[in-house]
Amino acid sequence: MTTPFHLPAGEAARGPYAVDVSPASAGWGHASLRVLELPPDGWHAFDTGDSEWIVLPLSGSCTVAVDGETFRLTGRESVFTSVTDFAYVPRDAQASLASRAGGRFALAGARCERRLPARHSPASAVPVELRGTGSCSRQVNNFGAAGVFPCDRLIAVEVITPGGNWSSFPPHKHDEHRPGEESELEEIYYFEFADAPGGAPGLGYQRVSPSGHGRGTDVLAEVRGGDTVLIPNGWHGPSMAVPGHHMYYLNVMAGPGGERAWLISDHPDHAWIRDTWPDQPVDPRLPLYTAPSP
Repeated sequence: MTTPFHLPAGEAARGPYAVDVSPASAGWGHASLRVLELPPDGWHAFDTGDSEWIVLPLSGSCTVAVDGETFRLTGRESVFTSVTDFAYVPRDAQASLASRAGGRFALAGARCERRLPARHSPASAVPVELRGTGSCSRQVNNFGAAGVFPCDRLIAVEVITPGGNWSSFPPHKHDEHRPGEESELEEIYYFEFADAPGGAPGLGYQRVSPSGHGRGTDVLAEVRGGDTVLIPNGWHGPSMAVPGHHMYYLNVMAGPGGERAWLISDHPDHAWIRDTWPDQPVDPRLPLYTAPSP
């Protein structure tokens, strides 16, 4: 199925970025994602414009300079080895990244109104949640979740799904503003996969289906490392990791609502699956790792 909402690796590359999704390129109002690959002794400067950003190491370490401060990010070897520290960069600022050994860095962004202070968050402050049980078990690193780390509009988390498991299940949506029940949020999924022991690359599958009310996003995509899926609306899930390959995705969300909240509605045909979780154990492969002690 060919769709403008599935961007295979390289298709969303622009300028210095391996991935560059903006409100203009996505055709929506708020959420952004950039993936920056720096060589050893690499350096990159950017203008934050009307958006707030979180600089998140995917692999490697870096320094982030903004508003006269320099934050040293310890980073990590890969998204499958540890939680990482990160830096928050406000709107209307000039910022720069530098990496002595090189690495890959996600810049998760959202258009916003308030200018909050630049700051650093240690890896020890990231809540690691185990969600679901059985074949629906997955790990969520809630580094930029609402109620965890203060932003104006941006919500961002990492999800790790062990090989053979399903995540983003039951399918859910957040494309309507219903106070106390559902938030209106655009969402970006950025994927990476653990290689097989022999080095074969991993893959998975992502489903997005129309939710009605004129919202017709329809995606059934085979996703591989570096792929991006855009979700302006619709039921999203499941995200399926093939056996033998752990799947990682970075979720970036933002929307027009005055309240920064992640409120979802489960698909009525599949919501019952949650009732089965208390009767099953969590996948013993999880957690892959926990946050370090402060």
